Amino acid sequence: MNTKLRTLFGASVAASILALSASLAQAEMALSVYGGYQSAPHSDVEVSDAPDFTAGWEGRSFEMPPYYGVRGTWWMEELGQPNLGLSLDFTHAKVYADDDTLAESGWDHFEFSDGINLLTLNALYRMPIEGTKFVPYAGIGAGINVPHVEVTRASGTTFDYQLGGATVQAQAGIAYQFNDNWSAFVEYKGNYSWVDVDIDNGATLKTDIMTNAVNAGVSFHW
Repeated sequence: MNTKLRTLFGASVAASILALSASLAQAEMALSVYGGYQSAPHSDVEVSDAPDFTAGWEGRSFEMPPYYGVRGTWWMEELGQPNLGLSLDFTHAKVYADDDTLAESGWDHFEFSDGINLLTLNALYRMPIEGTKFVPYAGIGAGINVPHVEVTRASGTTFDYQLGGATVQAQAGIAYQFNDNWSAFVEYKGNYSWVDVDIDNGATLKTDIMTNAVNAGVSFHW
C-alpha cells in the first residue's frame, strides 16, 4: 500500500471511529444490577477416571457469596431502532451438590459456589405499553461460562477458575420507567451451560447445567 493510500485508509478509519463515538454518545445506554432466586435441575456428570453419576443441585441464592448480576445495554435509537438493544451480561450464578450426590459419588465436596460465572452477549427487544410506564422486554444470547471448580475426593482437591465452555441465555421481563434516568425490573432468566473442566489427577469432568432465575433489579439510563 503506497503512502497516499495509507493516508486515505488511516483517515477513513479515524473518521469511522469518530462517527461511532459520536453515535454512542447520542445513544441510550443503561447499566443494570440485579439479584434474585436461582435454582438448577439435576444434571448428569461424566468423570474420565470414575463412574458417571447424577448431581442434584442447590442454588442457595442468598448465601455468601450471593447470586447477582450486572448488565450493560445499548438501545439503538440513533440507528432508527429504539426498541432493539444489545447487552453484555455478567451473572454470578452458582450451584452446590446436595448430600445425596456426595453420597453417590463418594466425594467430600463438589460445588461451583464461587460461581459458574456467565458472560453473554444478548439481543433484546422491548415493547413499551402506550400510555403507561411499563416496558415488557425479551432477549436471547450466547457467551461463555468460567466456573470456579471445587472438588474434593480421595485422589485430591481441585479449587480454581477455568474456562468451562459455551453458554446460551433467554430472558423475559417487564420494567417500570420512573423517569428518564431510572427504572426497575423483574424478569425470568435461564442459562444452559456446557461445562468441561479439569480436576485432580489429570481427570476431566463434564456436565450440562441449566440455571433458572427470577430476578429483580434497577437500571440507570443516560
